[in-house]
Amino acid sequence: MLPSVFLVSKQKSIYGLSLLALIAIITISSIPQSAYAAGAISEGFAVGEALPEWIGWAIVVGLGMVFAVIITVEVKIEEKYLGVSQTSEMFNTAGRTIKTGLTAAAIVSAWTWAATLLQSSTVAYQYGISGPFWYAAGASIQVLLFGILAIELKRKAPNAHTFLEIIRARYGNGTHKVFLVFALMTNMIVTAMLLLGGSAVVNGLTGMNISLAAFLIPIGVMIYTLVGGLKATFVADYMHTIIIFVTILTFVTAVYINTDLTGGVEGMYEKLVAAAELRPVEGNAAGAFLTMASAGGLMFGIINIVGNFGTVFVDQAYWQRAIAAKPSATVKGFLLGGACWFAIPFTLATTMGLTAVALDVDITMQQAQMGLVVPAAATALMGEVGAIMVLTMLFMAVTSAGSAELIAVSSLVTYDLYRTYKNPNATGKQLVKVSRATIVGFGLGMGGLAVVLLGMGLSLGFVYLAMGILIGSAVVPIALTILWSKTNKVAATAGAVVGLIIAVSTWAITAASLPQYGGVVDLASLGDNYSMLFGNVAGIISGGIIAIIGSLAAGKTFDWNELKTKITLVEISKEQTTEDEETLKKAYKFSVRGGGIMTLILIIAWPMPLIASGYVFDLGSYSIWVGISIVWVTVAAAFIIFLPIIEARGGIAKVISGNKTKGA
Repeated sequence: MLPSVFLVSKQKSIYGLSLLALIAIITISSIPQSAYAAGAISEGFAVGEALPEWIGWAIVVGLGMVFAVIITVEVKIEEKYLGVSQTSEMFNTAGRTIKTGLTAAAIVSAWTWAATLLQSSTVAYQYGISGPFWYAAGASIQVLLFGILAIELKRKAPNAHTFLEIIRARYGNGTHKVFLVFALMTNMIVTAMLLLGGSAVVNGLTGMNISLAAFLIPIGVMIYTLVGGLKATFVADYMHTIIIFVTILTFVTAVYINTDLTGGVEGMYEKLVAAAELRPVEGNAAGAFLTMASAGGLMFGIINIVGNFGTVFVDQAYWQRAIAAKPSATVKGFLLGGACWFAIPFTLATTMGLTAVALDVDITMQQAQMGLVVPAAATALMGEVGAIMVLTMLFMAVTSAGSAELIAVSSLVTYDLYRTYKNPNATGKQLVKVSRATIVGFGLGMGGLAVVLLGMGLSLGFVYLAMGILIGSAVVPIALTILWSKTNKVAATAGAVVGLIIAVSTWAITAASLPQYGGVVDLASLGDNYSMLFGNVAGIISGGIIAIIGSLAAGKTFDWNELKTKITLVEISKEQTTEDEETLKKAYKFSVRGGGIMTLILIIAWPMPLIASGYVFDLGSYSIWVGISIVWVTVAAAFIIFLPIIEARGGIAKVISGNKTKGA
C-alpha cells in the first residue's frame, strides 16, 4: 500500500494501477488451474505438500512489496544526496554511467531466469553432470560474445537508446518494423518462461493458485521500475543476485559439508553410481550420471547454444545494459558478468539436480520438465527451510529478470513506437510518461500471457527449447548490422523472415517424420529433442546465410558516421562520459580476444576430450569437478557482492555524511 500511495503522489497517471490490479486479480483467481499443470504436480510431489499456502502469498506479495519499498527509498536517496534527476535519459539509460561491478551484477541478474535455476537442474536429473555443464557453457558464451557488439555500439552509435534505432538509421522504417516484431516476441517469450517456471514452483510448493501466482509475481517489480527506471532495476538486480548466490552457497554447504543425508562428496558419488545401476541413462557412456559422454546432454547443449543467441542478441534487455554502461566498463562488465553467471546454473544444478538423483526424490519426468527438481531436492534435503529458500531464490530470479524485460519493452515502445512514429518531437517528460504507462500495461499483461500458455499446456522446458526456432533467424542479421558496413537492408530483412519460415517448417516436418509419434504433429512430437534441434539449427543458419550472401551480392557500404547524426539524444546527461576512438578500438580488440578465448575453452577445450574419451568419473575426478564448481561460485559471489560496493564508495560516503550534491 505504501508504495502505491507514494507513486500516486509522484505520477497522477498511475491512479488506476491499484484498481486495475484488483480487477485482474479477481478475474485471474476465477480461472481454474490448467489440467496439465494441476495434474502434473498432483502426482508424487503433491500440491501444497511442502509449505502452507500463506507462505506463497507472503513471498509473492509480501517480499515483492518489501523490495518495492527498499528500491523506492534508494532512488529517493540518490535524488536527494547525489543530484540524480529522473530525466527520460536517466529513466531509460541510467545516464550511461554504470560501472563495471554493477554492469556485471545486472547482466548476471538479467540472465538468471527461472530456467537458469530450474531447467538446469532438470537436465542434470535427466543426463547427469553433462546437463549442468551444457546449460552453463551453452548460455554464457552469448554474453561473453555480446561484449563485442556492446563496445561497437558505444563506438558507432553512442546516442542509441535501443538496438532498433540502429536498424532504422541503417535500413529505414520497413525493416525497423520487422525487427521490432522480433524484439517484442523475444521479450514475450522470456517473460513467459520466467512466469511459467515461477508460478509452477509456487504452486507446487504451497498450493497457491498457479494462474494467480503468475499474475501477482510482477506487481512489486512494476512499482520500483515505475519510480526509478533502469537504474532502479540495476540496484534491485544487485540485491537479488546477492540473495541467489547466498542461497546456492547454503545448498552447497548442506549437500557437501552437512553430510547427514548425502554423505558428502563420497556419499554423493556412491549414491549416483548406484542410481545409474537402477536407472541407467540412455545415451550416456555406461549409462552413468557421472560422464560428459552423453548423447542427450550434447544434443541439449547444441539446442541451448543456438536458442540462447536469440534471447541475448534479440533482447533489448542486454542492449540496454550495454547502453547504460560507461564506455570503459562495457567490455569488462560483460566478460565478468558472463564468467560469474556460469557459476549459477553449473554449481546449483551439479549440486541440487544430482542430489535429486542421489536421494531418489519422488517426482515424475513430467514434473521435472515443469521445473520441480530443485524444490523437490531442497525439500528432501532441508524440509520446509529448503522449500522456502527455493521459493525466495526463484522469486529473486523471476523478478530481477522480469524487471529487465519490463524496462526493455518500455524503451522499445517509448523510442521505437512513440518517438519514431507518433511524436518525433516528444519532450523528456512525455517520454517518461509513456515509459511508465508501458511498464504498467506490460506488467499486467505478462501475467495474462503466462495464464494463456498454462491453459495451452506448455511447460517451461518446452518454451525454453522452442525459443531459438522463433527468434534465432534474427541473430546474425542483427549482429551484422552493428559489425559489418556491407550488410544490406533487403538481405537482413529476408534473413530474419525467411529464416523464421524455414525454422518453423523444419520443426514441423521433423516432428511429423518421427515414427514414435505416428506422424502426428502435436506438443509431444514438437517437443522431441530431434524436432527442437533441427528447428533451432535451421533458423540461425538460414538467417545468417541469407543475410551474408544477399549483402555480398548487393555490394553497398554504409557510412558509420550516419548513426551519430541520425540517432539523437532527447536531453543531455551531465553524468555521461565519452572515450576517444583509439580507446574504444582497444576495448573492441580485447572483447574479441577475451570473448573468443573463453568461448573456445567452454565449448571445445574443456568438454570435447571428456566426450570423445567416453570417460566415466571416478571418486577423485568427481571430487575435482565438485571442487571446481564450489570455487567458481565462491569467487563469482565475491566479485558480484563486493565490486559494486567498492566502485560506489564515493557516493556511499556522500550519503552517510549527509552532504547534498549542489542542485539536488
